[in-house]
Amino acid sequence: MNITNDNEFKAALAGLSVAQQRKVATTFVENVLPLCSDTRVATVITIAKRDDVTDLELDAAYQLANTVRVESFCNCGQEIDWQIQTTHFIARAAMDCAKPATEQTNLAWDAATDVRIARTCHGITSGEPNEQQREAENQYRILAEFIN
Repeated sequence: MNITNDNEFKAALAGLSVAQQRKVATTFVENVLPLCSDTRVATVITIAKRDDVTDLELDAAYQLANTVRVESFCNCGQEIDWQIQTTHFIARAAMDCAKPATEQTNLAWDAATDVRIARTCHGITSGEPNEQQREAENQYRILAEFIN
């Protein structure tokens, strides 16, 4: 399978089971973990990617990622620290990975978009243009490899 745009990407993700979406979503997040300044996010991903993870463990991981997200939230009216914002969106993506299976959302799509926003924030600090587009193309490749 070859994925070349977001419509194909989103449709392919929607065709996966929740467990498959969780597995591919953790791969998306692992790709940006080196940009994250909080090691608790890596713990969340380690838990969420396990095949034998329980709902109770996912709930604890979700809460841990939410704690990082809240702590890294940028208050309005203050100067933005783009590194903290990068961590914020990576934590949001980790939350997506640990969402309860009962939710009817496409958790992998949600994680993918949060990872792309994290890349954009990182691009502002690093001066690297087009990080979000490169990340999208990398996600297309990751999903195609996962499906194949």
